[in-house]
Amino acid sequence: MSDDPVCALCHRPIPPHAKQSLHHLIPRLRGGKGGPTVLLHQICHNEIHATMSEAELARTCNTVEALRAHPRLAAFIAWVAKRPPDFHSKTPGARRGWKRR
Repeated sequence: MSDDPVCALCHRPIPPHAKQSLHHLIPRLRGGKGGPTVLLHQICHNEIHATMSEAELARTCNTVEALRAHPRLAAFIAWVAKRPPDFHSKTPGARRGWKRR
């Protein structure tokens, strides 16, 4: 049994050498500074931010359960679950349907 922390999104272990980061459940710029955070694989964190805007995250996906229930993230979780715990790849650009200006 591994003592490695577990990713809050995909539930795979996070080995010490794996890319990882903290995700603010309510984005800092939307009032979440000092709020709850969860440890994620970097690829999982990237996918969250490629999928939703900060406004969406603050408004509708500010819990781990809501993130895991989002259809695009659920599909990502099913895909990444088949990868090794230290798997990382470049995340494609934003797929949220809005353009950065």
